[in-house]
Amino acid sequence: MRREGSPWHGMGVVFLKELSDHLTSVRMRVLEWLVVLTGIAAIYSAITQIREVTAEDPFLFLRLFTRAGGQLPLSFVSLLSFLVPLVAIGLGFDLVNSEHNQRTLSRILAQPIYRDALLFGKFLAGLATIGIGMVALWLLVIGLGLLLLGLPPSAEEMARAFIMLGVTIIYAGVWLALAMLFSIVFRSPATAALVALGIWLFLTILWPLLSPAVAAAFAPGPITSAGELLGQLSTQQAFARVSPGALYGEIVAVVLDPSVRSTQQPLLASMGLTLLERGAIPGAPLPLLQSVLVVWAQIVSLVAATILLFVAGYVVFQRQEVRA
Repeated sequence: MRREGSPWHGMGVVFLKELSDHLTSVRMRVLEWLVVLTGIAAIYSAITQIREVTAEDPFLFLRLFTRAGGQLPLSFVSLLSFLVPLVAIGLGFDLVNSEHNQRTLSRILAQPIYRDALLFGKFLAGLATIGIGMVALWLLVIGLGLLLLGLPPSAEEMARAFIMLGVTIIYAGVWLALAMLFSIVFRSPATAALVALGIWLFLTILWPLLSPAVAAAFAPGPITSAGELLGQLSTQQAFARVSPGALYGEIVAVVLDPSVRSTQQPLLASMGLTLLERGAIPGAPLPLLQSVLVVWAQIVSLVAATILLFVAGYVVFQRQEVRA
């Protein structure tokens, strides 16, 4: 039968209701305090390290996001790449199966609300909730930097920090779409949460350790030239990019550090190779547009992963019997 009316009818009602539930839930408050307190600790450690730097740095404000302190050996963006998936999974693992368990899904769909509007409303509400939390945390970091450093950021630094904020929300969307997919596939919220957390642990912790070994299996042999080294690094990066955390790490490493001219530069630095040892001459910092173009493929990959996971959940949800 042909549907009548707009498929998005009722999406605003679902969005506002879910957003209100998220913002007033105890679960969201616990997740927010976890991220905020950890982020403040990372920023305080970074500021302590930045104050000890005597050399002039034209992008000193950006070091708030990338500098790791002595007491907390992780930078602010590293903590975000670890904690943001937890927040997204915590919000998305019971978005749909809770309606099944409470016997309310058939009642909702009996109203003039299509399944399209229901899923979009729930997903956008979860993403908006994460976005509100990330914007508040971002403003807190900027405020602490202004207060404790006494140095206002430049326009380019603010633009780069704003792009980092947008990429972080997109990164959260990947994990939210994954959690919502499992919320549709599994009727038990506990099962959906365990499967989503298991995939997060594998992609975040285990896969970065396994991907170099998998990439080495495809290596042609001993490395004898710089071209073969760069080729092996490209293969290693290709396998590592299966994890959304690797894509997010490459994006923020380039966007928040104008001196980084390639996504392979941090890997070469970890191997003890500098720009001069590669035969390159370090030049002026990259403009903002050039830095974005370097990681544009990674940004598109995160957006595409979010869309694919959401579409997979949409297809599964369309085939389910809601009256069972």
